[in-house]
Amino acid sequence: MGQRIHFVVDPQGWCCMGLIIFVWLYNTIFIPKVILFPHYEEGNISVVAVLCYYFCSLFCIGSLFRASVADPGKLPENPKIPITEREHWELCNKCNMMRPKRSHHCSRCGHCVRRMDHHCPWINNCVGEDNHWLFLQLCFYTQILSSYTLILDFCHYYYFLPLKKENWDVFVFRHELALLRISAFMGLIILGGISRLFYTQLMGIFT
Repeated sequence: MGQRIHFVVDPQGWCCMGLIIFVWLYNTIFIPKVILFPHYEEGNISVVAVLCYYFCSLFCIGSLFRASVADPGKLPENPKIPITEREHWELCNKCNMMRPKRSHHCSRCGHCVRRMDHHCPWINNCVGEDNHWLFLQLCFYTQILSSYTLILDFCHYYYFLPLKKENWDVFVFRHELALLRISAFMGLIILGGISRLFYTQLMGIFT
């Protein structure tokens, strides 16, 4: 979309983003291995269910990286202020730069951002005028992936036919219950948090 790359040097943000990538990687590895592939091989589900999960996973991680490196609307050091808009600009008392109204100074990023919503540690970036739509995309795809994961966890035990062939010498099958409980726990936490955030963002846009 022709957006500038924006990279924030913040160890706390790296840790938060690393945690999100770990949760994504955990589910992307174990859900297909424990649920999707075994049930597909025995004819309980179609290949469409497998492909849909990988597509959701790909869209989710792609939107995460796009939101984290996209310029949120950083103001240049010497902005050109149109004559007709000078009355709508003000001086930032932290970086001593002129900025349009509704801009805010981010202490973590160290600069002003146009229409800044908040600084999100989970993407290690501000959410502002230029990347707000990317942040909404991330929330949307994360909700879909978390919901899909929880549905698969539920169906594996209460809906799908029992697997006829299981290799109990493989680690994932020996610890299947623990792995899926961890997956369901992480899915519930992320779905609850992201759904609340997504609802708040949409209400903010509508109002």
